Amino acid sequence: MIETNNIILNNTEISQKIRRIAYQIYEVNYKEPEIVIAGIADNGYFLAEKIVSVLKEISDLKVILCKVTINKKKPLTPITTDIEKEIYKNKSVILVDDVLHSGTTLIYAIKHFLDVPLKKFKTAVLVNRNHKKYPVKADFKGISLSTSIKEHVVVEFKEDEIIAYLQ
Repeated sequence: MIETNNIILNNTEISQKIRRIAYQIYEVNYKEPEIVIAGIADNGYFLAEKIVSVLKEISDLKVILCKVTINKKKPLTPITTDIEKEIYKNKSVILVDDVLHSGTTLIYAIKHFLDVPLKKFKTAVLVNRNHKKYPVKADFKGISLSTSIKEHVVVEFKEDEIIAYLQ
C-alpha cells in the first residue's frame, strides 16, 4: 500500500509530464525524417511507449520504438536492442528511462549506442534524482527531485495508471 504523502507524481501529473516531454522532443527533431525512441526495459520502455503515442498524436514524425535490454545490476554484460544497429545509424536517438539516479544505467546504454554514428543523441527521464556519479544528464525530464541517497523513487506502470512515489 502506497502512503499518499509519499506520492511524487499522480497519474494526471505524469500524463502532463509525458505530453510536455513529447512536445520538447518534437521541437528538437521536427526537421528529422525519422527518429528513434529507445526505452530501457522495463519501465523506461513503458515510458517510451507513452511518449511515442503522444508524438504520433501531435506530429507527423516517423518514430521507431526500440527496446533496450540492460542488466542494471551488471551493466557491463552485453546490452541488446530489439532493432538492428543499422536502423538507428545516422538518426536522432532519444534514450528513455523512468528514473535517473546515479547515471549508471544511462551511461552504459549510451555507450552501446555509440557503436554506430548518430545524427543526434538525447536522453529523457520522468524523474531526475540528482545523485549522479557519471557525467550524464537528462535532456528532457518530467521532474527534478532532491532526495536523500537512502530514498528510493518507484514508478509503477499499471494498465490504466502510472504513479511515482518515494519508498
